[in-house]
Amino acid sequence: MNAVAILVLTLLPLAGVEAANGVEAMTVTPSADGGQTYSLTLQVLLFMTALTLLPSALMLMTSFARIVIVLAILRQALGTQNTPSNQILVALALFLTLFIMTPVWQTVHRDALQPYLDNQISQGEAFDRAIRPVRTFMFKQTREKDLAMMIDVAKQPRPRNIEDVATTVLIPSFIISELKTAFQMAFMLYVPFLIIDMVVASVLLSMGMMMLPPVMVSLPFKLMLFVLADGWHLIVGSLVKGFA
Repeated sequence: MNAVAILVLTLLPLAGVEAANGVEAMTVTPSADGGQTYSLTLQVLLFMTALTLLPSALMLMTSFARIVIVLAILRQALGTQNTPSNQILVALALFLTLFIMTPVWQTVHRDALQPYLDNQISQGEAFDRAIRPVRTFMFKQTREKDLAMMIDVAKQPRPRNIEDVATTVLIPSFIISELKTAFQMAFMLYVPFLIIDMVVASVLLSMGMMMLPPVMVSLPFKLMLFVLADGWHLIVGSLVKGFA
């Protein structure tokens, strides 16, 4: 049983008590501007539901997926086993995601969250304003071919502009594009280290040292190449600039 189900079971008795006293616990009333106003209990329920989807949104609607994939394949190319550890890679990916997505989140806070907290706009309008900068970010990183494929699969009419593209179509298109970009970058990172492995294996084989693992000998050379080339500077810089 997840947190949402527990919250619903907790709120149902409260709803019955308040209804018995003549106060509706979960109500939706029309507002003066034509929107809808939700009761506090329903707002809490919607907020808790959104929290359960937050990890998925963080991983699949931001730059996180591309960064963590590239870093994971880089570690595999270096052959350093679990160094850096998964915790370090995920933490680095999270902070880089925070750095890259800060302009988007600032726009969401300025245009949607703050006006909603000041009771200047309704919940529906706040959501519409909040999703706009996120959609703009995803559109910039989405390939037209991937977007066209998802539109065809969804059997939707050809959009006249980006506003006509549904968010449910944009998100999977963005994910597919991010995965392709991440693997392209990972391939370019893997090739130099693969060449070192092949050279070391050939040298050991020619010397008759077949019992010595080539990975053990090539690891210092790969680390030396990575350090001399200032690898972390180049990789992190390329990842960040790729979202500019």
